[in-house]
Amino acid sequence: MIAVVLAALSGLVWGVGDFAGGKASQRIDAVSVVVLSKAASVPLLLVYLVLMPATVHPGVLGWGAAAGVFGVVGMMVFYRAMAGGAMTIVAPVSAVTTALLPVGAGLLLGERPGGLALAGAGCAIAAIGLVSLVPAEHPGHDAGSSSPVAGEGAGRLLGLALGAGVAFGLFFICLSAAGDAAGGEAGMWPVLGAQLAALVVGGPLLLRRRAPGAPRLAGPPLRWLLVAGMLDMTANALYIVAVQSGDLSIIAPVASLYPVSTVLLAMLVDRERLRPVQLAGLGLAVTALVLVAS
Repeated sequence: MIAVVLAALSGLVWGVGDFAGGKASQRIDAVSVVVLSKAASVPLLLVYLVLMPATVHPGVLGWGAAAGVFGVVGMMVFYRAMAGGAMTIVAPVSAVTTALLPVGAGLLLGERPGGLALAGAGCAIAAIGLVSLVPAEHPGHDAGSSSPVAGEGAGRLLGLALGAGVAFGLFFICLSAAGDAAGGEAGMWPVLGAQLAALVVGGPLLLRRRAPGAPRLAGPPLRWLLVAGMLDMTANALYIVAVQSGDLSIIAPVASLYPVSTVLLAMLVDRERLRPVQLAGLGLAVTALVLVAS
């Protein structure tokens, strides 16, 4: 039960962090948001390492580093897909793929959760897809068109969305494998490996994109960026503790419910209106949590 609660909390925090990152991305490019937010969260990671001490086992940092590479690559592919338009394709496909992959991996590795828990995981995956759907007239949609991108453009966006979802799903799987490598006592070491790898991969890309005359990062974008980094780190900590004491096939879909809090914040802060299909998704999310907790 505690693992499910921690997974739900990680999803809640991830969603708020995504909202903050989205706000920062309105003023500065996405690569800067991703890399600088991760760099800004390193001091908080050091605090968590002290609060959750654990012995470093061989392979833990390696699995964490693999998770970090998949996470950064997934973010960059996702942002590239979003820039191409048709968020009605990109958001739900990537989100559902993210949740499905760890479920399959957990079952293949021998996890056998109960029927109600599996039903809850299925509801969570359906909820993620419904909540992630956005109106066709969303600003991220293909310019000058009232319908989703078609033909080769749609196929390319679908491929990018699937690629991002696979990368995010592998992020979840690698963090779980890091915990298994340490016998369930990995502490925050996998997250350290993930953070260092993300900075190694993203740092050179950031330096290439930052022109000498680029404006100084300050004001609201900086504050949103810092909030995004702190929340992302906290969500990582909650998830790594949850997955070390629960089944990957259940914990990952619950943690993947992060679009719920992002959508609710968009409604409360940006005054966006929820569509009926998104309301149905919120109802399924609640159903999923009840079933999994039972």
